[in-house]
Amino acid sequence: MQENYLAKWLNNDLSEEELAVFKNSDEYASYEKLIKVSGSLEAPDFDVDKALDDFKNTNLTKDTKVIRMSPMKKLWRIAAAIAVIFVVSYLYVSTLDESVSTQYAERSEVILPDNSEIILNADSRITYSEKNWDKERKIALEGEAFFKVAKGQKFTVATADGLVTVLGTQFNVENRKGFFEVTCYEGLVSVTYNDKTTKLPAGNSFIVFNGNVVERETPANTTPSWMSFESTFKSIPLNYVLDELERQYDIEVETQNVKLDQLFTGSFSNTNLNLALQSISTPSQMKFKQEGNNVLFYAENAPQ
Repeated sequence: MQENYLAKWLNNDLSEEELAVFKNSDEYASYEKLIKVSGSLEAPDFDVDKALDDFKNTNLTKDTKVIRMSPMKKLWRIAAAIAVIFVVSYLYVSTLDESVSTQYAERSEVILPDNSEIILNADSRITYSEKNWDKERKIALEGEAFFKVAKGQKFTVATADGLVTVLGTQFNVENRKGFFEVTCYEGLVSVTYNDKTTKLPAGNSFIVFNGNVVERETPANTTPSWMSFESTFKSIPLNYVLDELERQYDIEVETQNVKLDQLFTGSFSNTNLNLALQSISTPSQMKFKQEGNNVLFYAENAPQ
């Protein structure tokens, strides 16, 4: 890219051919990103009245030396000023936390700087500092994720309900409204909840429903069922099951004359909605009606 392209671009002097070449350069994407960030920076407050009074009180009778600038020099000074903003903006951007999120009916895989792996379930979000990763391996989690942690210093997953700490292992964490579950699949996991720490060896889970810690049988699989595109539940209130159905299929679920606190044991497919609806309705003695992205579950004796 020619050196004066940046200056001509800032002054809107590029021809169509030059602009096309500039947009295909490696530098263009960086300039665009920095301009967006610099545009969000706020300038300090400026007192117009005070500045006017100060100006009036200055000695305006002094001779003033005028230096005439050529248009090109003026252009380069503008470019230099913009470059300073770019540098400041880049330093600002480099300090921000990395964030990865998934929507309904979506999942994502993240490779961390130490090659640890995270797989996000639907409607989930993680945040971490890539810049400080070598000093502190810490992840903030909202939702559900499976972790394969590379061996090294302490690795911490922070949720709204508790902390999960490991050195190097495989585990799953789910943190939804009123529900907190940690399952260890390999190694040893430390869970801190309400200032009390519990050690979880491989094959054990820690579950909290609405603030109450409950017992849970040892998981039979080596990974959570949702990674195999199936959602599995053991004595879980029905409302949590229906919430997960909404997340996996990006649909809206309503109920009529249904006891949402009844416990559900079973599973449903995350790839076949009709099969999933039957898998939930049959053991719960419900019927369902689907219209587009809306599903109604109702008791068998409920009027329709």
